[in-house]
Amino acid sequence: MDERALEKDLDRQIVATHRRFVKAMDARLGSMSADTKERYFAVLSTLVAKLETAEKPMREIMQEMVAEAAGLILQEMQG
Repeated sequence: MDERALEKDLDRQIVATHRRFVKAMDARLGSMSADTKERYFAVLSTLVAKLETAEKPMREIMQEMVAEAAGLILQEMQG
C-alpha cells in the first residue's frame, strides 16, 4: 500500500472509532451517576474546545489534557 492509501485507511479507522465511541457513550449515559456525568462532561468539553483551536498542535493539546484531566480522573477512580 502506498503512503496515501495508508493515510486514507487510517482516516477511515479514526472515523469508525469515533462512531463506536459515540455509540458506547450513548449506551452508558443512562447508568452513569450525576457526579460521573459532570466529570465526564468537564473532560469532554475541555477536549473539544481545545480541538476546535485548529492552530494548536495535537501534542500540546494532549499535554494540556493530561495535566487538566488528571484530577477529575482520580476523583472518578476514588468515587
